[in-house]
Formats: sequence, C-alpha cells, structure tokens
Amino acid sequence: MIYLVKYIIFFILFLVHTFVGAQLNQKSELFQSLKEKDSILFDAAFNQCDTETMADLFSEDFEFYHDKGGVTFGKGNFLKPMEENCAKRNPNDPQPAKRILLNDSLEVFPLYKEGELYGAIQHGVHRFEFLNENQEYQKGDIAKFTHVWILDEGTWKIKWELSYDHQPTQQQL
Repeated sequence: MIYLVKYIIFFILFLVHTFVGAQLNQKSELFQSLKEKDSILFDAAFNQCDTETMADLFSEDFEFYHDKGGVTFGKGNFLKPMEENCAKRNPNDPQPAKRILLNDSLEVFPLYKEGELYGAIQHGVHRFEFLNENQEYQKGDIAKFTHVWILDEGTWKIKWELSYDHQPTQQQL
C-alpha cells in the first residue's frame, strides 16, 4: 500500500513538472541556490569522495529511486556503499567517473503551502564519463534526474531523488 501511495505522489510530481510550467527564472535566488547545491552534491560524490558533505545534503528519511539499481531507503543505507568505495580508493588515482550537467537542462519548480515556500523540485539531464582500461575517459550514459528538496529548519535537504531514463550517450545526442 505504501508503495502505491509513493507511486501516486511521484506521478503527481511529474504531472506538475510537465503541465504547470512554473519553472523559476535561472537568475532567481532559489534557482541559483539549488544549482549550487547540485554542483556541491555531485562534486562530493564524483570528484572528492566526500560523504560527509553528501550526508549534510540528504534528509534522514532520504529515498533514492534508480531505474537500473532499484530503490534505497534512508540516508545511511544510501551512503554506506559510497563510504566503503571511497575508503578503498587511492586519492592519487584519477576519479573513476565524471558527471556533466547538460547546459540549460536544469529546471527548478518551487513548492508552496499556504503561500510559504517549503520545498522545490529540481530536474535536469546529465551524462557520465568513465575511465576505460587505458585510463581514458569514455562517454557513458545520459540520464534524467529529479530531486525533491525540502526546507528543514532553514536548510535545503534532498528528500527524494529519482535517476531515470539512462540511455547510451550516442542515442541521445
């Protein structure tokens, strides 16, 4: 039953995203703030292996939905494999993967309750590059992502993250 409720919520979020058209201007303070948070998140995940910074960006009840990897419930459950991988990584080695946000793909839609901002939906498209056996970066998947950010005591936290529509880069360009 709880899964049905969550699917209905996600469906409503996608309908809002598709039909409301209330995307913020890219120069707005909220857009810029969440764009910066997105950059910090993926820099921590892909460049720095900084799980402490990542932990600060997620709510305790964080949920991650991935079209290839399944669902993960809870911030700790999400971060644990990353912490283990980062502990094994030699910091002198090149980063094994890169995340590139596609130009002008980022959108932000504010969420209000009784006129007060409580959250935002952030949507975008990114692609990935991975090191091959010759230590050269090669194009990986391109995918869509959606973050549901919630204001938690004045701090933006990701409550839900969706990563979906992973396709080989060549098919998308």
